[in-house]
Amino acid sequence: MSVSLVGTVVKPIHPEGRKFIAIFAAVTLVLWIIWEPLGIIGTVLTIWCYYFFRDPERTIPMEEGQIVSPADGVVSLIEPAVPPAELDLGAAPLMRVSVFMSVFDCHVNRAPVAGEVTSVAYRPGKFLSAEVDKASEENERNGIVLTMSDGTRLGVVQIAGLVARRILCEVDQGAMLERGDRFGLIRFGSRLDVYLPEGTAPRVSVGQTMTSGESILAVLGDDRPATARVE
Repeated sequence: MSVSLVGTVVKPIHPEGRKFIAIFAAVTLVLWIIWEPLGIIGTVLTIWCYYFFRDPERTIPMEEGQIVSPADGVVSLIEPAVPPAELDLGAAPLMRVSVFMSVFDCHVNRAPVAGEVTSVAYRPGKFLSAEVDKASEENERNGIVLTMSDGTRLGVVQIAGLVARRILCEVDQGAMLERGDRFGLIRFGSRLDVYLPEGTAPRVSVGQTMTSGESILAVLGDDRPATARVE
């Protein structure tokens, strides 16, 4: 197998996944002993677990003002919404872009912009399907606010889903992040909401597939609707 093919198939693993992969592998060994068809099912599930926790390197766009997707997945919602109160981003609606991650997407979350983490706020809640609108208000969530060098603030909220049972945030208040830096992970299907700064319009559409750290959600200060742009 060539080096390039190995790099394509074998991906780095987030440390959070090691114990789960070990558990899946141990159970699979037992299943092989019990009955071969069960062993095959266990092997498939172990491979799935490995790929769920994959943490590939990404090529981060470097142009000034670009806001990148914090998650792999599909844009499920674009609409004005009042940010969660715990983020202290004000009571006025901001444009919210939601990216839904299925159980087959990479679940490592990355910073949409460079800045200081000026707020980290966790709130317990329900475990509704992350695809529904009210998940933003009722589900368990963890939000961070990134304050850029010019004082502009952007909110990112990790939202648990129907089968997600743990939100992992790996940064504390005061941390400095570069665009595309890893900041957390959500286990087993979930969603991220990005609250864009006032005067910034999304460059994406509902149904569009996102790649964490690479796909551009918006450009700071560009308030033109996506349909009005000529690229």
